[in-house]
Amino acid sequence: MSSSNSTSNTPTFNPAIAHKRKEKDVMKLLMSDYKVTQSKQEPYDFTVEFDGPKSSLYEGGRWTVHVWLPQAYPFKSPSIGFNNRIFHPNVDETSGAVCLDVINQAWSPMFDLVNIFDTFLPQLLLYPNPTDPLNPEAALLMIKFPKKYEEKVKESVNKHARVAKVESLIEIEKEENDEIDEEEAIEDEKVSMSGVSELSDTSNIEIME
Repeated sequence: MSSSNSTSNTPTFNPAIAHKRKEKDVMKLLMSDYKVTQSKQEPYDFTVEFDGPKSSLYEGGRWTVHVWLPQAYPFKSPSIGFNNRIFHPNVDETSGAVCLDVINQAWSPMFDLVNIFDTFLPQLLLYPNPTDPLNPEAALLMIKFPKKYEEKVKESVNKHARVAKVESLIEIEKEENDEIDEEEAIEDEKVSMSGVSELSDTSNIEIME
């Protein structure tokens, strides 16, 4: 699910500098408009919600992108991959691995995490490269049957990444949790009232005695 890390032309690795830079870049991403969910065990392992760019076939879709920062980041590129399916010539549909030069070969410490979501991934979805595919089916359709390719992309977006569907599922889960909380509250109230009733019966017995 993850892309390979660039190792060529890598500056001398300095752990202290790398750690400081990682903290800075993660904080910048957390303060952006993207929804970021960090792993409880590993702060440099997280997911980011990413919306398909406007005026692209992927507009209206929302993907959860997994990001992992290696120890040598930013001197080595982050590993990224799509968690939910996306039909794209340069993304493996099963694993979510991404074939993107700026991540795989041309990564530079000048880039940061926000660049990935503001620029690199939008460009990937706006301008697929079928000549260097990770999904041969998508590449073939894009080159020889563009209408069929567009239909397939839109079908995949509707099935796996439609924003309205994602928000609907969240709302359903919230309603179900509210119902469970309400049922538990009713049961707690029944138990409480039962206890009051028992105490009342006991008081009557004591008075009669």
